[in-house]
Amino acid sequence: MDISALVAQNYAASKTATAPEASGGGAAFGAVAQDFLTTLQTGEATAMQAMTGGADPHALVTALTQTELAVQTAVTVRDRVVEAYQEILRMPV
Repeated sequence: MDISALVAQNYAASKTATAPEASGGGAAFGAVAQDFLTTLQTGEATAMQAMTGGADPHALVTALTQTELAVQTAVTVRDRVVEAYQEILRMPV
């Protein structure tokens, strides 16, 4: 029994990213969210290949760097949105 294939299979089954749902929020935001999701899925797939010996270390580092940059960008956008919301709450009525 190949333990690495079993680990990769169980990991893929338990950790699936979901695609964003299209709601009247604008096509641009949906495209950005889909690109973010694709980046995360690519990094995850490369990491799983590296665990089983199917990817070279350079590809793993590149994928992890792209994923890290995407997450940092998402966190920055979230922080700006929260900051803008707090500014709106501070406005006198």
